[in-house]
Amino acid sequence: MPRPHPDISLPDLTGRRALVTGASDGIGLVIATRLAVAGASLLLPVRNRAKGERAVATIRDSVPDAAVTLHDLDLSSLGSVAALGEALRASGDPIHLLVNNAGVMTPPDRQETADGFELQFGTNHLGHVALVGELLPLLRAGNARVTSQISVAANSGAVNWDDPNWMHAYNGMRAYSSSKIAFGLFALELDRRSHAEDWGITSNLAHPGVAPTSLLAARPELGRSSDTAGRRLIRFLSSRGILVGTVESAALPALYAAASPDAVGGHLYGPRGPGHVGGAPAEQPLYSRLTSPADAARIWDLSLQLTGVPIR
Repeated sequence: MPRPHPDISLPDLTGRRALVTGASDGIGLVIATRLAVAGASLLLPVRNRAKGERAVATIRDSVPDAAVTLHDLDLSSLGSVAALGEALRASGDPIHLLVNNAGVMTPPDRQETADGFELQFGTNHLGHVALVGELLPLLRAGNARVTSQISVAANSGAVNWDDPNWMHAYNGMRAYSSSKIAFGLFALELDRRSHAEDWGITSNLAHPGVAPTSLLAARPELGRSSDTAGRRLIRFLSSRGILVGTVESAALPALYAAASPDAVGGHLYGPRGPGHVGGAPAEQPLYSRLTSPADAARIWDLSLQLTGVPIR
């Protein structure tokens, strides 16, 4: 018998403005579509404008009158992040939901961003740090909930404090884990500082479990000419309802964290099935790598130093 597909209900989000990174395909597109169905107006910053246009068409297949605005954004470029921030601040419109979902995973060889950071650290972590800083006035105006997508990979490895840009002994998977731990620590520190300084922002974490997304698919621009063996296995298991999730179910933890009235700041939400790799969303214990306030404050200071974007 096929496994039943998990789902959740979202509250009415009419009048709420949501920005979702990485929404041109995969989990991000599911998140954006579900938020639009719930009534939110969408800001979709995309790196590839053609993919963005196709995503808008997909969203409007479900919500013909969806309010969706495309913007250009390359999270691997601090200049691009600054340009988006300037454009959105000029409008003055509050942002009520921010889902930091975009990311890259395990290029086989070390690559750098436009600003000289290791690609995963620079995109998954520093690009989103800069985005939060650039949008802070709009997030404060909207009493926003900020949900940052990490990964089960954040439950292993460590932040590479001595060499955050992996100039030496690069390992794609360890660098990916490091970027996601750093990002998780930053998001938790954002929640702490918001409470301490009365910013009105709630920040929490989600992870999608395991699903056949494009993260491990063929990505020639990353030096990966074909799908990884891991992705082929995940696709096989997902298609047969075995253990792992689907792209649709993998979007649910972030949706729950971002929109549910029961989700709170400083907490982690992910699939509740065996191994937390599939199933309906639920609150989960923080990974051990994310429990140190000292590490969170340290990554906050390092990140603001590297990006040059103040958050206050």
